[in-house]
Amino acid sequence: MYLPDHFRETDPADVAGLIAAFPLAAIVAQTEQGLIANHIPVMTEGDAALIGHVALANDMHRIIPDGTPVLAIFRGQDAYVSPNLYPSKALHHRHVPTWNYQVVHVAGRISFQHDDKTKRAIVGRLTRDHERAMNGDAAWRMADAPRDYIEGMLAAIVAFRIDITGIIAKAKLSQNREAADHAGVVGSVEARGLDMMAARMRRDSAD
Repeated sequence: MYLPDHFRETDPADVAGLIAAFPLAAIVAQTEQGLIANHIPVMTEGDAALIGHVALANDMHRIIPDGTPVLAIFRGQDAYVSPNLYPSKALHHRHVPTWNYQVVHVAGRISFQHDDKTKRAIVGRLTRDHERAMNGDAAWRMADAPRDYIEGMLAAIVAFRIDITGIIAKAKLSQNREAADHAGVVGSVEARGLDMMAARMRRDSAD
């Protein structure tokens, strides 16, 4: 990933926050059949790993050997940035369009687990966290479904773990613009409902 120093994301809390807020990762691997990518919700296991599961019918777990290097890509909010957003445009017109975005690349080695205990634990954690975030006290639980149905669903998935070997992150948020132009972009992304991006940009300008 092209990563100028002024766009490098170095705060571990911001990296973890983006992964938590946008957990649908694009998992990319080079295989004997060529380059493959799958879009899969994952979650972190401390600082050491990502965990998740795929459908048994998904050939990913058959064509990627355990220990294969993979890249998990997480993308936050993004926004087109028009030169019209910069107040300084009226002074010299020396601006061109660009794009603001936040991304995290997590490199690691993947392994797959087929045992019921691991699959149940991963599904339990994923559903617990997302259900609580969406439904609070009314969160759906695995125990709400018939036992034989859950067992059938677990039999139809494969768990995986990606042991993390490296993380790089980028936050391209108009840091290279003067204050008035930066503020113009903040107002635009906020008006477009990109609240997380706007909040981060406001925080950066206050630091």
